[in-house]
Amino acid sequence: MNLKFVVNDYVLIWNLLFQASISERIHTVKQKIWLNYQKEYNETFRDLPLILKDSKNFIPKDDTIYNIVLEMKEYEQIKKDTEKFRVALLKIWDENKKKANKELKEILKFEIKPYDILVVSKKLNTIDTTDVGEKKVNSIVWGRAINTSNSFVTIIQLIFEIIKKEFRGYQEECKDIVNAILELAILNEFPTRMKNKSYYFSGDNSLKFLKRQIYPYFLMYLGVGEDKMNEYMMRDKVGFDISQYPYEKQLKKLDLFEFVDFCIRNKKYIIKIDELEII
Repeated sequence: MNLKFVVNDYVLIWNLLFQASISERIHTVKQKIWLNYQKEYNETFRDLPLILKDSKNFIPKDDTIYNIVLEMKEYEQIKKDTEKFRVALLKIWDENKKKANKELKEILKFEIKPYDILVVSKKLNTIDTTDVGEKKVNSIVWGRAINTSNSFVTIIQLIFEIIKKEFRGYQEECKDIVNAILELAILNEFPTRMKNKSYYFSGDNSLKFLKRQIYPYFLMYLGVGEDKMNEYMMRDKVGFDISQYPYEKQLKKLDLFEFVDFCIRNKKYIIKIDELEII
C-alpha cells in the first residue's frame, strides 16, 4: 500500500469553511465572509467533489473565497501546524509501512492502488472518505489527532478507513457480514500480527457474535492448518468445536472480496442464529 500524505490549500480551506469552527476567530471570519459573499460562499461549498476528484490539479471557477482565506494571518499558522501534523503522520507510517504492507498483502490478497491522504488540521477532528458519484477516488481527508499513548492505533484507523472505502457498496444487502469480515481482517488480525498480541476483542460490540461465527472460516481463509487451529484459538481466546467445521481447503486461495462472497453464499450454514448467545 503506497500512501502519500499531502497538505492541499483547497482541501484545507474547504474544511475550515464548512466543518465545525476550530476557534472563535475562525468562526467570526466565516460569519463575516458569509455576510459579504453569500453567492460565492455557496458556490465554494459545491467544490468538494471536484477537489476530491483531482485535488492536485483543481482550479476553482471562482477563487474569491479561497483568496480571502489565503491572505489571513490565521491561515498561515493553521497551514504551518497542519504541515507539522502531516510530517508526524508520515513518520508513523514510515516506521510501520514495511511490515504493514507485508501483513496486509497476506491478509487481503489483493492490491490497493496508491492513496492520497489529504491532511487537514487535527483540530477539525474529521475523516472524509467521500467518493465522487459512482466514481471511487483514491484519496481520503484526514484530520484526526494521533493517539499519543499508542501512535500505531492511528495506522490501524487509517488503513481501516481505506479498506472500508474499497468495500463501500459491496454486497450491501449483507453489510453486517461484510463489516464483520473487515473487522476480523483489519481491526483484529492485522494489529495482532503487527504487535504479536491478540486484538480479537477490538471492534464494534454489535458484531462480536457474528465475528465468532465467521472466525473458524476466516482462519481457513488465512491458510491456518487444522493442526494449528487450537493454537490460534488460544491466541485469540475465541473457542469453537473444530470437529463441527469441515476444513475448507479452497478458502486459502481466495482474496478478501471472494471470501466475503463465500460467507454470504453460505450464510445459512455459517451464521447459526440460535447459537449466537451461547458461543
